[in-house]
Amino acid sequence: MATPVEIEKRHFLKTTASIAVIAGGLILPSSFATAREKEKNSEKEAVTPPEDLMREHGVLDRLLLVYEAGLRKFEANEDFDPAVLTGAAQIVRDFIENYHEESEEQALFPRFKKAGKQVALVETLLAQHKAGRKVTETILQTAPGSRKDGDDRRKLVLAIKSFITMYRPHAAREDTELFPLLKGIVSPHEYDAMAEDFERKEHQKFGGDGFGMMVHRVAALEQSIGINDLAQFTPS
Repeated sequence: MATPVEIEKRHFLKTTASIAVIAGGLILPSSFATAREKEKNSEKEAVTPPEDLMREHGVLDRLLLVYEAGLRKFEANEDFDPAVLTGAAQIVRDFIENYHEESEEQALFPRFKKAGKQVALVETLLAQHKAGRKVTETILQTAPGSRKDGDDRRKLVLAIKSFITMYRPHAAREDTELFPLLKGIVSPHEYDAMAEDFERKEHQKFGGDGFGMMVHRVAALEQSIGINDLAQFTPS
């Protein structure tokens, strides 16, 4: 028969064990939840190569809207600072041509040619990249002198119109006929490595989140030319 001391000791051990189990039940799920939350955040931050390129097309499309707003002001003979158009062209040159298109030319186009997929499309896209760079140079050269009607303005208007006419279908074809096929022509490892390479080059070129920086710059141009309020485009 157990003595009172032994009974008390057994009671103490059982109580301690129960507390440990309860505590463990509280701590472990909490730790698991924290780890899972970190994993979710990591998944949200991961951007695939097509997603990366397509959101950069979003920057391009907003720049085309700035160009179109400038054309409307020219047509209405409204005075505005053409530095807005120069600023748009500088982003096109720095972010679209010297970063986005270089990524396509170095990482995508050769892989599609090697796989024998969309080769004719790739050749056309490459030719349009070259043509687009020439048009951007014309925009940069003529925009400063376009405030008054004259030769510079006429050349600028033609250049902007040709740029918009080419890049709307250009970006649309890439988004719908090229980028969706990328995952099928490279290995999973190559696909993931490409995303990491895009991110590394972006940080090297812009010193951080280049995409975020460019969105901020485009937003400032939109405000300068009066198209920053999205609600104004809603039909009444």
